[in-house]
Amino acid sequence: MDDVQRIAAQLDVRPEQVAAVVQLLDDGNTVPFVARYRKEMTGALDEEQLWRINSLLGRLRALDERRQVIVASIERQGKLGPELHRRLLAAESRAELEDLYRPYKPARRTRASTAREKGLQGLADLILQQVHTAESVERLAAPFLTDGVPTAEEAWQGARDIAAEIVSSDPDVRQRARREAFRWGVLRCEQVDAAQDDRAVYQLYYQFEKRVNRLQPHQVLAINRGEQEGSLRVRVEIQDRDWQRAVLAVYRPDDRSPLAGQLVMAIDDAAQRLLLPAIERDVRRALAEHAEDHAIKVFAANLRGLLTQPPLADCTVLGIDPGYRTGCKVAVVDPTGKVLDTTTIYPHEPQAAWEPARRTLLAQVERYQVDLIAIGNGTASRETELLAAELVRESGSLRYLVVSEAGASVYSASALARSELPDLDVSMRGAVSIARRVQDPLAELVKIDPRSIGVGLYQHDVDQRRLDEALQQVVESVVNQVGVDLNTASPALLAYVAGIGPRLAERIVAYREERARFPSRASLLDVPGVGPKAFEQAAGFLRVRDGAHPLDGSAIHPESYGIAEAVLRRAGLALATTSAERQSALERLLEEPGIAALAEELAAGVPTLLDVLEQLVRPGRDPRRDLPAPILRRDVLSLEDLQPGMRLRGTVRNVVDFGVFVDIGVKRDGLLHRRQIPAAVRLGVGDVIEVVVRSVEPERDRIGLGWPGEALNGQ
Repeated sequence: MDDVQRIAAQLDVRPEQVAAVVQLLDDGNTVPFVARYRKEMTGALDEEQLWRINSLLGRLRALDERRQVIVASIERQGKLGPELHRRLLAAESRAELEDLYRPYKPARRTRASTAREKGLQGLADLILQQVHTAESVERLAAPFLTDGVPTAEEAWQGARDIAAEIVSSDPDVRQRARREAFRWGVLRCEQVDAAQDDRAVYQLYYQFEKRVNRLQPHQVLAINRGEQEGSLRVRVEIQDRDWQRAVLAVYRPDDRSPLAGQLVMAIDDAAQRLLLPAIERDVRRALAEHAEDHAIKVFAANLRGLLTQPPLADCTVLGIDPGYRTGCKVAVVDPTGKVLDTTTIYPHEPQAAWEPARRTLLAQVERYQVDLIAIGNGTASRETELLAAELVRESGSLRYLVVSEAGASVYSASALARSELPDLDVSMRGAVSIARRVQDPLAELVKIDPRSIGVGLYQHDVDQRRLDEALQQVVESVVNQVGVDLNTASPALLAYVAGIGPRLAERIVAYREERARFPSRASLLDVPGVGPKAFEQAAGFLRVRDGAHPLDGSAIHPESYGIAEAVLRRAGLALATTSAERQSALERLLEEPGIAALAEELAAGVPTLLDVLEQLVRPGRDPRRDLPAPILRRDVLSLEDLQPGMRLRGTVRNVVDFGVFVDIGVKRDGLLHRRQIPAAVRLGVGDVIEVVVRSVEPERDRIGLGWPGEALNGQ
């Protein structure tokens, strides 16, 4: 089975779809471009399916490269028989491949290699063959005695060392033992006696045991962290009956042979010294990889929710980065993100200049006609909310909201922040970032390393390279889904557009600064370094508002302008007609011949035609605007205000294995445990939901939330 067939079987899609995707990717096309503009070729596979094909293809090709190295190595040794070659070619995992290679891998010096040098391989073969003979074990060992092996016992010991290594390295034994370990193995944890765990972070795992196949990903990650920090001692126990079942299926002592006892001893040595430690490492590694995969998926899903939060465009925003001793940094930005004013106020201890701070903010609100106050959720956030609520009560139409400031300090000290805000102090740039996050979360958050945004669980415990790849993929996906204004986008945002990348993004911005603006999509080709391929990949995701061509502000790719114009002519419309006029006319057009007939008439694919029609009706529509807007607040709540049974609207801030954390307007997010969430409900970061307060624990700073309606899961 070739790679295409394997991927098709695993993803349950047609092989011809996979083959088309592989060819498109090998030709240098990006996943967002293929997902959006090559639907006819892929059978309309969505972006998630394309990323999975891309990932599986990379793994299979890496496996094939390793396979070639192994085959060549065994062939050089002159040991590549037809059956072994067949099994190597059929191996479908790295573990299976390495199991087959283990007996032929050039090894370090071992007890078995020393015994082989002493000429004891033949005696080991007799043990493994379980020969039937009337001779005693002393007589059988006699031909192998030398100056280096003076006694029969030493000869048998060396022979058992060789047999043990052969048994433990046998690929069938390894695979059987690994299966038994995953099925019946038990992971046990205990506290290390001298461990310093003053906060009892790992108390749950001080005396912990659970079947390997029932461990949850967050448990595995917590246990691994506790072990790395020296708080926990961890082992995987495999019962004798389980590993013996794996070994005896391949190597069974024969009671009729005088060497049955020698094989029993060799098997026991193989298990305790070689096989079980290796299987335990395999199990721990597989558990960690599975847990990391899960954690990365959770982080990626949360990041997608954060990046797709609806922008509050056309708002003048006053951003506050709260603080105590150094004061609260304040920045006012206009609807385009331009900084209008900055200042520092000191409403909190130790200065406690509440009234001067209030007057300063009120003056800025009135002077710049501020629509919204955005407060960072860090230190002194709660106290600053009180100040904002006071202003809101005085001003009438003003609202405020609390914004996650995760990564704001990272952005403030970055080279990009220095180039964007060269005249501002590092601390003041954080306030600007907080304000801009409200106006366009995506445009601002792409300036920050996704790992610094903090919407995951155990993010520092997973493979950072794989995490980075997954998060970069999410950002790229969202940026291209939303689209980017070619004339206003920052280099950080442009870098995620399909076909562009960081270096080309810098060139595009430099070119734009020299000439004020791009008059059309086609003018992008005038930028040095933008060739036909880069333009093909990027053009559909770039927007030029009021450009030379009316469709430059839409998601219709320039290669499909002819189709769009033909559709409009067929409907008796001009390019300049409004969306409302187009909608009714295009709906009538579709009713006449049907979409398939119209596609055939225009020599277009049905998926492409549907996308063109959607864009003609709603050109350049930002998909984020279809989602619920953030909750804007007029007053502030405290833990003391909460009572069990209260219904509140809140925003999901983080999704983890055991539930979701919801911002309900107090300093501490409440936990909606997974048992409280209906099975059919799937929540993501940024979702606005209604919850019920179930419990309030001020002494532990905890809020328990429930789902509105009847009790769930028997509660």
